Amino acid sequence: MSDFIIYAYVLDGQGGAQSLTEAEIDDWSPAQGLLWVHVDYSKPGVREWLTAFANRADNTAMDDIAVAALMAEETRPRAAAHNGGLLMALRGVNMNPNADPEDMVSVRLFADQFHIVSSRKRRLLSVDDVVGRFERGEGPCCSDEFVALLCERLVSRMSGPIDEAEERVDTLEEALLDTPRARLRSQLSDLRRQTISLRRYLAPQREALNWILSERVAWFGVEARAKVRESGDRLAQYIETLDSVRERAAVTQEELVNQISEESNARMYILSIVSAVFLPLGFATGLLGINVGGIPGADNEWAFLMFVGLLVFVASLMLVYFRHKRWL
Repeated sequence: MSDFIIYAYVLDGQGGAQSLTEAEIDDWSPAQGLLWVHVDYSKPGVREWLTAFANRADNTAMDDIAVAALMAEETRPRAAAHNGGLLMALRGVNMNPNADPEDMVSVRLFADQFHIVSSRKRRLLSVDDVVGRFERGEGPCCSDEFVALLCERLVSRMSGPIDEAEERVDTLEEALLDTPRARLRSQLSDLRRQTISLRRYLAPQREALNWILSERVAWFGVEARAKVRESGDRLAQYIETLDSVRERAAVTQEELVNQISEESNARMYILSIVSAVFLPLGFATGLLGINVGGIPGADNEWAFLMFVGLLVFVASLMLVYFRHKRWL
């Protein structure tokens, strides 16, 4: 089998599926059951294979537009009816090892009543979940169930990173008073960046699911629509949770900035008081320190002590005045 074909199954209509070789795909006919082929669009030769598959006599819905959509390098979540089929681009969180969840993985899909062709570049565990259902005999039986199950698995796997983001903001709010400020600011910035990245794709994905509910695709049944509606509702809840996390992180960051500002203002205030106390003292000492004749007390041995006492008296008087004005 070509290395760009990841999965190839023909569904038995009972929740199971039989794996096919490339030669068996070429010999497949709609009478055998629903065909699903999952390919890696980044591999060489996949465009030619998709074009040949679209030109089969039994494949009247798939055309060059669908092939281009399956091969698109950059996509936003969307759904559209095309030649009686359903053309979709969806995103799932990146749950691959050593990957950032907000680095979302896309899957492209074209489905009609007899064929399902999906493509990806990086591994998406939600697709593997569908394969696992087939192995247990609990998989979808038809195209609309397949689409509904894929949407449900994509949304379900988002719960982990979103719950983790909510727990992180709880921890950061509690650590506001005892965590080093620089590290806390960095963690809050990372959390806000993560939530913004996740929401960037979740909002259009919700619109794509809503589109499936609003459009009338003939082979998309009522039960499958209900499952897609439930996935859309869960996705809406996740988006609301992300909005809440982002707002709480922003409020926490503002509170952190306010604390830093208040501490800086308090330090500046103390320095201002000290400067105000020593300003007249510095003026007096500077005036008497000039090296010219006529400095009073130059010949009096008690003049220095008298001058120091005068400085102490002036400083004490200023402190009493500041206290009276409630500046201290």
